[in-house]
Amino acid sequence: MAVLLTGGAGYIGSHACVELLEQGYEVVVVDNFMNSSMVALDRVKYLTGKEMTLCYIDLLDEEGLERVFQNHYIEAVIHFAGLKAVGESVAYPLRYYHNNVTGTLTLIRVMDRYDVKTMIFSSSATVYGEPETTPITEDFPLSATNPYGRTKLMIEEILYDLSQSDSSWSITILRYFNPIGAHPSGLIGESPDGVPNNLLPYVTQVAVGRRPAVQVFGNNYNTVDGTGVRDYIHVVDLAIGHIRAVEKANSAPGIRAYNLGTGEGYSVLQVIEAMTETTEIPIPFEIVGPRSGDIAECYANPQRAKEELQWEATRTLYDMCRDAWRWQSENPYGYKVRVYA
Repeated sequence: MAVLLTGGAGYIGSHACVELLEQGYEVVVVDNFMNSSMVALDRVKYLTGKEMTLCYIDLLDEEGLERVFQNHYIEAVIHFAGLKAVGESVAYPLRYYHNNVTGTLTLIRVMDRYDVKTMIFSSSATVYGEPETTPITEDFPLSATNPYGRTKLMIEEILYDLSQSDSSWSITILRYFNPIGAHPSGLIGESPDGVPNNLLPYVTQVAVGRRPAVQVFGNNYNTVDGTGVRDYIHVVDLAIGHIRAVEKANSAPGIRAYNLGTGEGYSVLQVIEAMTETTEIPIPFEIVGPRSGDIAECYANPQRAKEELQWEATRTLYDMCRDAWRWQSENPYGYKVRVYA
């Protein structure tokens, strides 16, 4: 079975490539390498000993995308591609709407033209906005507090409308919580450009000496230690969730949303403490003012995924820290330097 991964060279996409190849799937990657690296795919091949097809194409290039479907017998699409920095989305909203929403519409049009109607969509817990309670279930009210989140929510609404208009589509929406960690080999991981937008890459960059201290945004929340609590999930567990979603989608037309999280929340200070124990390196931090739109806590109820996808996260916070540290310490500047022969 051939699976097309849009944005397959990215952080989550590259880990999904590994899992798909190891499970015997054929993999076709479409990526414009705006926020990813060709080296990641080189390392995927090294890890698996298997080849994949790479198409250097932007999703906004409809003619180029159509050639991919003409040249390959695609049976399912995992749609990772999209801009994802919350702060940047606030500064450049039109860029985010055009890239994320228009790119998805282009992809859907081409899929429909070639009768490929199985899609796994990479959504986000940001579509829950500011939930009144936790843990979060899939039937919570949906909203968004920034343009990035609104693009995810808009795409979900488009996919629901599409499914209602044509029942032959099989669409799975995966709402990620906070992916962290790296492949246990240390060969692929999160390699952000510039200042990391997410907590753990920032923490590991402080530990490796690239940054002076972790900024902790607020310590007056009603949580265990006053800092924000989030549901962190190992990126390999997340990648395996996509395999389960593909398996389910092949036998179940319609549309369904699933939370992919551990069901447990950890505070910012707890994550810093876990990484300090892992690295045995003091990790300095400073408390600064809370960011606009941040909420006290956000963690998943992943029961639906367990029951319907036969999936659940198995890796602990310490597994996540260990693998993230192996990746960062062996690749202090990300994919800029190779670490294997």
